[in-house]
Amino acid sequence: MKRYRVAGIGELLWDMLPQGKQLGGAPCNFSYHASQAGCESLMISAIGTDASGDEILAKIHTLGLEIRYIQRNASFPTGTVTVTVDAHGIPEYIIHENVAWDNIGWNPSLEALAKSIDAVCFGSLAQRNTISKQTILRFLEATDKDCLRVFDINLRQHFFDTVTIFQSLSIANILKLNEDELPVVADLLGLHGNEDSLLTQLMDKFNLKLIALTKGGSGSILLTKEERSFMEVPHVKIADTVGAGDSFTAILVSGLLMKSELKKIHETATRVAAFVCTQQGATPQLPQSELDGLSN
Repeated sequence: MKRYRVAGIGELLWDMLPQGKQLGGAPCNFSYHASQAGCESLMISAIGTDASGDEILAKIHTLGLEIRYIQRNASFPTGTVTVTVDAHGIPEYIIHENVAWDNIGWNPSLEALAKSIDAVCFGSLAQRNTISKQTILRFLEATDKDCLRVFDINLRQHFFDTVTIFQSLSIANILKLNEDELPVVADLLGLHGNEDSLLTQLMDKFNLKLIALTKGGSGSILLTKEERSFMEVPHVKIADTVGAGDSFTAILVSGLLMKSELKKIHETATRVAAFVCTQQGATPQLPQSELDGLSN
């Protein structure tokens, strides 16, 4: 079986959780879970030359991710996010600014890499600073036309705007968002209608191949031009929901690359995300049983 090459580009940081720090950043979580699904995964980001950065590299090495595209920046510290979790396991984030991942620089190796990957996942958060934003957009533009360009929107705090959302949707061919983000995106883009209508409008306006809408305990929807899949969420005991959405995206992308049936992909992504909710932190090791049935 071909081993597909996927990349996460954007924030790389420590989530400072009540029980201790955990490796975080949606693109990193995505890359890790895609690697567990059998992809060759790598992370494109920047960390400081501080001890926290050293610890991140050591941690990523233990996760089996390629680290050569993680830049070291002596001018900015390694990123951190203060995370508090409510009684229902729902996280709230304070994302600290002026950090290394805000300053991902462009270099020729990234252009060569862009042409070699099968899928890339990016969000809006890492585009809050012009330097990283320009690098992310340039990387996306350098990818092959058949590359899956996945905009996992991840609206956080005030770190998004209409221009960033529009540009990202224009270059993406897959959109992943949640039920809280959909009305915000619709408002920013001047779209009106019910949930299904908004998804259809987004798909048509930006010529998307697929939209994934996650709705917490109310299930999720995968929509293509030919097919609509709805999946309920299994009842599990939640430790926290950090990284669950990223794992869903990773399994979705892995399954699409393998050209699996949409329903099969959806079932596996839902099962994996539910398992991640039963574990603390964003990057637990997945039992093989959770991944069985993903590939044809």
